[in-house]
Amino acid sequence: MRYTRMRFDIWLTLLIAFGISLGTVKIAELVLPGMYEAYVEENIVGENEVGGPAGEDVFRVQNIDDILSHDTFTIVSRGIEYRNRGAGYYNGVYTYAVTLPSGEVVAAQINMENVQMEGDYYSSDHTLPLGRVVWEDLTESEIFMNQISYGVPLSRTDFYVDMRGSGGVRSQEDFNESHTGTVQVITILVCFPFIHSLGAKLGIFPFFFAPRPKKGEEQKSEWD
Repeated sequence: MRYTRMRFDIWLTLLIAFGISLGTVKIAELVLPGMYEAYVEENIVGENEVGGPAGEDVFRVQNIDDILSHDTFTIVSRGIEYRNRGAGYYNGVYTYAVTLPSGEVVAAQINMENVQMEGDYYSSDHTLPLGRVVWEDLTESEIFMNQISYGVPLSRTDFYVDMRGSGGVRSQEDFNESHTGTVQVITILVCFPFIHSLGAKLGIFPFFFAPRPKKGEEQKSEWD
């Protein structure tokens, strides 16, 4: 088996750029709380809208037949069971396997900001946001099916429940990770060529591309 070693100047430059990126991430973390507040305000979903808090008059489904016979509805889950089954990304959105009171399992995209509960977080009833059926063949995404079926298999794979709506506020942790990751990648991409070029000019690293001779400079022959 053939092994290719990375040049010393390349990995050292990457290491320095990575170190700088840790600093830019720390700076980003100082402004992200304010950015997240603005993001939440822009994506707030009102009560009794899809993805919004489910009011007392919203139908509480017991089984799949209830889901299919109502335009909108909600699901009451015991404790955080709706977060402890399988889950995966469907069309780029984190989607959960939610168990209905009947024991049937459906896929649901949930706006976690609008989950309502009374009492203990782990054992009280959690009323999920207002939802609606979206007809799609989930089996077309093999990766998603492998992810969400890791726990209990879905009872139906021809639809999912949209409890996210037009808002779908991400958690602050997810919001922060996506932004700090972007900041880190951009920092490394910007710093790498700059640091390597500087090192090459100082004679520490070899040039990626040999610099052109300055205008007026004569090229010396090996016979000179």
